[in-house]
Amino acid sequence: MSVVLYEQKDAVGVITINREKALNALNSEVLDALDQTLDQVDLETVRCLVITGAGQKSFVAGADIGEMSTLTKAEGEAFGKKGNDIFRKIETFPVPVIAAVNGFALGGGCELSMSCDIRLASENARFGQPEVGLGITPGFGGTQRLARTIGVGKAKEMLYACTQVKADEALALGLVNAVYPVEELMDAAMKLAGKIAKNAPIAVRNCKKAINGGISLPIEKAVEVEEKLFGSCFETHDQKEGMACFLSREKPKPKAVFTNN
Repeated sequence: MSVVLYEQKDAVGVITINREKALNALNSEVLDALDQTLDQVDLETVRCLVITGAGQKSFVAGADIGEMSTLTKAEGEAFGKKGNDIFRKIETFPVPVIAAVNGFALGGGCELSMSCDIRLASENARFGQPEVGLGITPGFGGTQRLARTIGVGKAKEMLYACTQVKADEALALGLVNAVYPVEELMDAAMKLAGKIAKNAPIAVRNCKKAINGGISLPIEKAVEVEEKLFGSCFETHDQKEGMACFLSREKPKPKAVFTNN
């Protein structure tokens, strides 16, 4: 059985980490399979991606401690680079990525969720970076993305004290966008993905590029990133048809109007 499952539903791709008995823990096999799955997504037809975990107990409960326990310094650095490279691929993936966090998101699971554009959580979700209790630091971007997402002070508390936060607190902190009952989570994720998929794909992709490319720049440089991407939209069929429909007061038909060019 594959440790990572993939299916496409209309214009939405769904990736499932499939190690339910191991609480979907990340090992080298899972990371390699996730990397390969991302490469296989058909970007001509997929306009949004959803990542979740198998079952209802765990999104991803962390990296596989059994595999990590015997690593040398060099092997540890290599394992960290493998995870970081893949999570960075998700963060910069051409289309938006939604994390449907269905339970534990600890260690590598919290880091995986933070590499996604949007996080939706089930009511039983728990987030945390418990690595220092194991004698290590987070290795897949946790020290960096957590501070950028919820602020330095709370991030340091979670990292230093291995503090876990429940879904409602994660929502208050801005770590997740919304919280749903477990049985409603995937429907909510697919509904949001569908709304994203109905919009002009190049414009959506350019919004992601603008945010990712400008967020760490001084504002005067960041708006230049936006200006160029804004201008590039005026070479697209989507812009011409979308604005023509608006001006003629016709209701746009996204399937017919919006394309990938």
